[in-house]
Amino acid sequence: MSVRVRFAPSPTGFVHIGSLRTALYNYLFAKKMGGKYILRVEDTDQSRFVEGAIEGMLKAMEWAGVKHDEGVMLNENDEIIQVGECGPYIQSQRLDIYKKYIKELLDKGHAYYCFCSKERLDKVREIQKSEGKVPKYDGLCRGLSKEEVEAKIAAGESYVIRLKLPANKEIKFNDIVRGPVSINTDDLDDQVLMKSDGFPTYHFAVVVDDHLMGITHVIRGEEWLPSTPKHVYLYEAFGWDAPTFVHLPNILNSQRKKLSKRHGDVAVEDFRKKGYLPEGLVNYVALVGWSPEDNRELFTLKELEEAFSLERVSKSGGVFDTDKLNWVNAHYIKEADNSILADLAIPFLIEEGFITKEEAVEKYEWIKSMVGAVKEGLSYVKEITSKVNIFFKDTVELENEECRDFLNLEHIPTLINALEEKITSVDEITADFVKAMFKEIQKEFGIKGKNLFMGTRIILTGQMHGPEIPLVLSVLGKEKVLNRIKYVKENIL
Repeated sequence: MSVRVRFAPSPTGFVHIGSLRTALYNYLFAKKMGGKYILRVEDTDQSRFVEGAIEGMLKAMEWAGVKHDEGVMLNENDEIIQVGECGPYIQSQRLDIYKKYIKELLDKGHAYYCFCSKERLDKVREIQKSEGKVPKYDGLCRGLSKEEVEAKIAAGESYVIRLKLPANKEIKFNDIVRGPVSINTDDLDDQVLMKSDGFPTYHFAVVVDDHLMGITHVIRGEEWLPSTPKHVYLYEAFGWDAPTFVHLPNILNSQRKKLSKRHGDVAVEDFRKKGYLPEGLVNYVALVGWSPEDNRELFTLKELEEAFSLERVSKSGGVFDTDKLNWVNAHYIKEADNSILADLAIPFLIEEGFITKEEAVEKYEWIKSMVGAVKEGLSYVKEITSKVNIFFKDTVELENEECRDFLNLEHIPTLINALEEKITSVDEITADFVKAMFKEIQKEFGIKGKNLFMGTRIILTGQMHGPEIPLVLSVLGKEKVLNRIKYVKENIL
């Protein structure tokens, strides 16, 4: 059997981190098994449709590197296209298909028309709640004759079509994460399958689509677990084989509640805008609910494809730990090419007024060097604006009294004169020159260790800690370094 899995988002706005993980696990399983990963758009709830959401979702997935083999895609002009032999892959374009299959269910007696108003349904549920019962449809329209149904339709009465569940039937299925699941139909509702607007509900469309698209494994969030028995029964009613089900645990916040927009950044776009790298976000998200056999934490996407297994997905919710994400992302920032980081950093530097658009072009190589100097201290690229002040002025501002006390040490006048003399003697400051210069100062003046390195840093940046000082000096350049030495001699010492 060739594995076929799908990610089926609704175009309702941003791509939640939980959606990225669902897509990622589908993708990884398909790659591991040599199967196909399909992207289908579930837009049957037209009231929730957000303009541009499909394009935004596809771009987010492309950015993350979670690329599908079949389904809804963007071409080179960012236009929506559909690729594959099982289309359409957008549910609102499949209405004729759903009409055919709902008729089959009606003809077989597995579904029925319901004409109950919203007001009646609300009243029924209120009474059931007051009696301590589980609120569900009371089945009033189940017994309508064919003639009564036809008369109501002819009279223009609004209706939905419901699933006709049998009484007291045990529905069983096996879930790879949850294990065996069994629910009695007496505890279930006669689910609406077709709404009054002629659109199918999720519960009907998902079964028809998954069957027709040959889906072998349904990998989705645990919120769909309570509905799965109805889906299993629908497969049975049609005489189809049900796929294998995999229900993923929720992603939780630090209070172990379901991660939501109320608690801060939860959308892929939120992290992208802050300058997280796709490699970092995907690596971390893979670990929120899945654990590799060797407890390893850093994986490329290719390595995840080889290591991933559904059997090691946890039953319990995984906590989204931003500190851990930052640690993982910092690893990829350190490994990243400076050109990539510079391109990500430039918009932030422009926004904060460090450079203009013109300077971003003129000084690109210098910006690259600056990013390379500070990248080891970054968790995400937007943080760069808090790290680069030291490169943009000729004056030196001491960050605290401790710095001032350090500059009062007796070796500082000797050190600052030695720095000035040696830097004046070269045409260009390079990291290699700075290392050689420090060795000379140690040998000639006996200034070493903290007195040398921290002393130089405070003289030139006003800070006790920061990027490697040879990199700082080479980025600052000869003119700026000498201007700062002059400023410190005249204004601080």
